[in-house]
Amino acid sequence: MKVLLLILFFVSLYAKTIDGIAIMVKDQPITLFDITQAMQENNIPQEQAVELLERNKLEEIEISERHITASKQEIFEDIQRMAEQNKISVIELYSAIQSSQGLSERKLKKKIKEKILNQKLYNAIAFSHLEQPNDEEIEEYYQLHQKEFTKPSSFTVLIYQCPDKNLLQEKVDNPMFYSPQVTSEEQAFEAAKMNPRLAELLDNTPINSFTQIIPAPQGGFMSFYIKEKGASGTPDLDAIRPQISNALMGQKRETILKDYFDRQRLNADIKVIRLPQN
Repeated sequence: MKVLLLILFFVSLYAKTIDGIAIMVKDQPITLFDITQAMQENNIPQEQAVELLERNKLEEIEISERHITASKQEIFEDIQRMAEQNKISVIELYSAIQSSQGLSERKLKKKIKEKILNQKLYNAIAFSHLEQPNDEEIEEYYQLHQKEFTKPSSFTVLIYQCPDKNLLQEKVDNPMFYSPQVTSEEQAFEAAKMNPRLAELLDNTPINSFTQIIPAPQGGFMSFYIKEKGASGTPDLDAIRPQISNALMGQKRETILKDYFDRQRLNADIKVIRLPQN
């Protein structure tokens, strides 16, 4: 009995430690467990994890103070756009995300809501400060980042499809594996005529390798085995001017947001109580 009580005491003590409050941000807590989890999930040191969590907490507080909301309709429309981009139904999208990421419909909707709220907050903070990049900025970015825009002209692939993700994963892990449910066909794609996201996926996958498994447009799952890539080339500046403009706007936006929340962290009532022991 004494041994059991001793075990229960240490379990209770451990639970209090991982759930204990580490930092208070405007009376909102960040726990020791939050910090440890952020370090593990993002593979970052403690200092960066604390900075990330403090900013996230300040964003939550700012969203509340500005009375920013996201309606059920906005959340559904965002999910609908995701499904349309992947050329599948909303029900198929829920199933694919559950299979690939382990997210239930409820958890997916929660993540979408957080994304919409943060986007509205970011727009409210950065919109008035953003200026469209001029021609000089665009040309300079193009010259400095040409390697980013150098892409293969084509891809020759084997497309493997299967209704069962586990069977397809078996094929990806062991190319000698055979199952009648795993089908394949060879196809060649011109990069300029492809969906940009698919082209990026194929470009980032080495020759003689499989891509990650993704939902198939008609249901089930698919993976591309890269056989060949066509000669690489860099498009003319005018062809990618909108892409460069968006990249520059993203950089400016992130700089504005970082400066804003850095000032918020300096001025906010943040109390560090204790940090996890390394």
